[in-house]
Amino acid sequence: MAKVLVATEKPFAAVAVKGIREVIEGAGMELALLEKYTDKAQLLEAVKDADALIIRSDKVDNEVLDAAKQLKIVVRAGAGYDNVDLAAATAHQVVVMNTPGQNSNAVAELVFGLLVFAVRNFYNGTSGIELKGKKLGILAYGNVGRNVARIAKGFGMEVCAYDAFCPASVIEADGVKAVASTADLFKECQIVSLHIPATPETKGSINHELMSSMPKNAILVNTARKEVMDEAGLAQILAERPDFKYLTDVMPAIHPELAEKFGGRYFSTPKKMGAQTAEANINAGIAAAKQIVDYLVNGNERFRVNK
Repeated sequence: MAKVLVATEKPFAAVAVKGIREVIEGAGMELALLEKYTDKAQLLEAVKDADALIIRSDKVDNEVLDAAKQLKIVVRAGAGYDNVDLAAATAHQVVVMNTPGQNSNAVAELVFGLLVFAVRNFYNGTSGIELKGKKLGILAYGNVGRNVARIAKGFGMEVCAYDAFCPASVIEADGVKAVASTADLFKECQIVSLHIPATPETKGSINHELMSSMPKNAILVNTARKEVMDEAGLAQILAERPDFKYLTDVMPAIHPELAEKFGGRYFSTPKKMGAQTAEANINAGIAAAKQIVDYLVNGNERFRVNK
């Protein structure tokens, strides 16, 4: 009987665990839970006899993979997977998957929660502006980006997007203007929402030059990864431009400095919370369970992210 381990420092909601259990046990497999663990040694012990692993933001590195002698698949319940060492997984012949799309609406709605907060001056009682008629740029037109575009249209915004891997024809079929480059997106749009992954190409790519090219009263929203930001460049642009605002749910390393110097124009949630809704929690967990069953039973690698 295959054993599926759910290892989560930050547990799934009880209803999500119930759904995961129904999927796993319904397929004749065993489910084990390691929740709220406080030491890596607990994870290393728990994975020893696991055939499959479901995680959230938990780290799966070479040490974990060395300990997991029977492991065949890891599924990260969510879109991002930079907490898994893909090269090490490949070397251990372990398949790694994510669950794209399951958290997309939750993240997109958070973008607009942050935007309304920003344009109403952090609810400080002063007169703000409206989102209607403003130009929004979406950097990366994946599942989250498409949901951001959908919601933006409801606000009456003009929407532009750039994605190096998505054809312009696909973007424009959704009634969104496709621009030719990241630089063009920043130059054209007063508001930009980031949805790029943290890769060697994107880390630190949102730099001072890009940010300084944004129109007056610029707002930059980052619900992607903190690593994509050039934090020194961010601090510089906030110092140079009193009209610039930055909102994020991925706290910068220099958060204390930004919060002290630029209160009223800078905001970060205490922890990453784009996917923190009951619906996203349930959807991602159950999707992970289904993908594991489909892989172990049928060999389906549709959502594999390593080679």
